[in-house]
Amino acid sequence: MHTALVVEDTLTEREILTSCLQRGGLNVLTANSSEEALQKINLHKPDVIILDVVLPGRSGFELCRELKADANTSTIPVVLCSTKSSDMDKFWGMKQGADAYIPKPIDPEELLRTVKQLIKS
Repeated sequence: MHTALVVEDTLTEREILTSCLQRGGLNVLTANSSEEALQKINLHKPDVIILDVVLPGRSGFELCRELKADANTSTIPVVLCSTKSSDMDKFWGMKQGADAYIPKPIDPEELLRTVKQLIKS
């Protein structure tokens, strides 16, 4: 079974994302911050990371860039998921190495379709 790491500091959003991914048949780990995410990534090496942009401390953009620059984590697909949904935000997210960018509020079908597509590739 595949594992997704949800990095989201808002409890309600974290629960929505977790529930959606679990219904899609994935194991789900969660983190509230970039620092906690890095610890979980090193321990569990998830198959995909769902990453909020606005986080305490280091932003999702910064964490994504860091993950994609590290040989140990560069192949893990990253889906940025944010209320920051302008074309410029999406462009900037993809420039940081994100594999997909999904605006909030999320469409559960779009999230699952995107995650499953990234895990297969």
